[in-house]
Amino acid sequence: MLRRYQELKRCMPGVVWRGLLAAAGMAVLLVAAGCSEQGGGSGAAGTLTLYGTVDIREVQLAFQDGGRIFALMVDEGAVVEKGQVVAELDPSRFQMEVERLTGEVASQAQLVARLKSGSRPQEIARAQAAVASARANLKEADLVLSRKQALQRVNRISQQEVDSARAGMETWQASLKAAEEELSLAREGSRREDIAAAAASLTALQAAKDLAEQRLADTRLRAPAAGVIRNRILEPGAMASGGAPVLTMALTNPLWVRAYVSEPDLGWIREGMGAEIQTDSHPGKRYKAWVGFISSTAEFTPKTVATTELRTKLVYRARIFVCDSGQELRLGMPVTVTINTQTNQQDNPSCGH
Repeated sequence: MLRRYQELKRCMPGVVWRGLLAAAGMAVLLVAAGCSEQGGGSGAAGTLTLYGTVDIREVQLAFQDGGRIFALMVDEGAVVEKGQVVAELDPSRFQMEVERLTGEVASQAQLVARLKSGSRPQEIARAQAAVASARANLKEADLVLSRKQALQRVNRISQQEVDSARAGMETWQASLKAAEEELSLAREGSRREDIAAAAASLTALQAAKDLAEQRLADTRLRAPAAGVIRNRILEPGAMASGGAPVLTMALTNPLWVRAYVSEPDLGWIREGMGAEIQTDSHPGKRYKAWVGFISSTAEFTPKTVATTELRTKLVYRARIFVCDSGQELRLGMPVTVTINTQTNQQDNPSCGH
């Protein structure tokens, strides 16, 4: 090797030889610099740089029940607020069901009120009159029987007539007892069991009415949170099945970046630390952000591991929340995350809208 080196030095001019040495030295410096920057920065130096992509959650908006779509209030790209009506089913059938149950509830409520209020004064008075009439008839039947018994003792009438008078008296005795029982029932009112059964039926009808009203309210599809409409799956006039997606909405709050922290840098980052986000689309703009989540489970990168050396390159998934009031970040957009590991003291992060 030494002999080869001396031959090359003798064959090459001095200028060429010095240029070759300079190029070799530069190559060594570049390799060293590349090795030092692998992983995007060092927490020990005060700044940790991560690379990731914007991750947006999506919600499939669907109706609770099936029906014909009456209207869609939003188009693709529309910004919606929480609770905003975005679509509506034809409410005719649901409205008629509510009206039917409203009538049944009112009827059952009147029945319960009547059972609880008991008999009216007129009904009690009628029962008292029936008792008085039965008592008077019994008294008359008793007098008739006494007279006929006296005539039978002197053989003026037959035994059959006496027996008939006695049967009439017994009949009026039974009538008086029945009238007295009716008067007692009128004074006591309805049975407690009947009142409880009627009240239970009223409760069941009221629950059915509440359900019908809720189904009517559910014909108006509302946004569950603030977001952006990404796709109109169905159009007005189409039949929507219960649970079938009608619109796709991307949630914009919170918005986060999915990044990965290498194992050597894991000790320089913690949840709640403030950060800044930069994109290629807006290179001069920095977005306020903070570390929201660091996975407790390590992952391999790349996913397909072929050598023992690659298996030692463990990374931990991190979620970086970011404030984007201008709706400039898009799903899958690559970003650069910068974290100051020395002066960062943000423990209660928020966008502060």
